[in-house]
Amino acid sequence: MEPKKLLRSENRMLAGVCAGIGEYMNIDPTVVRVLFAALTLFSAAFPGVILYILLILLIPNKPSGPVDFQEYEEIK
Repeated sequence: MEPKKLLRSENRMLAGVCAGIGEYMNIDPTVVRVLFAALTLFSAAFPGVILYILLILLIPNKPSGPVDFQEYEEIK
């Protein structure tokens, strides 16, 4: 079995960070979004916004799909 990787999701509201965390932890992304919004609101918004921007920069995007090199060669 391949180990899990934390990736930003294609199920995006802004940048896919909360949905990626939800998929990684096997919970509904809406729960992660609500918890993150509550954390941001109750901490005067500033730390939550900075944390989100850092997570956008640190968590890589999920690949859009497998690359078929044979199909690529046919296009050339």
